[in-house]
Amino acid sequence: MKKLFIMAVLFFSGTIAFAQNTQKPTLEKNGDLIEATYYHENGEVAQTGFFTLKGKLQGEWKSFDENGKKIAVGNYENGKKVGKWFFWESNLLSEVDYSDSKIKDVNQWKRTSTVVSNK
Repeated sequence: MKKLFIMAVLFFSGTIAFAQNTQKPTLEKNGDLIEATYYHENGEVAQTGFFTLKGKLQGEWKSFDENGKKIAVGNYENGKKVGKWFFWESNLLSEVDYSDSKIKDVNQWKRTSTVVSNK
């Protein structure tokens, strides 16, 4: 199960939303970086982040589902995954710790109770 999860995380986090859609990505120069925004077919933001002028991923990247809900956030340094990445799925939060694009540790938390009721 853990290997399947790690493979899914690697696939998801290594993929940038390049799928064809009706709205083209926006790319804007921001200092020494290029700020990129990719969109889902419905126009909602799919991913946001930065590239170096040499085209390497840099800094914080965020991914969103088709409803605009954040599903992942993590950091790149010179094209390599670093630090803690977070992945949200239903009632599960996964924290993946990267060093030089290699997984060092994985922690998961499952929400099993409601902290505040809406009743």
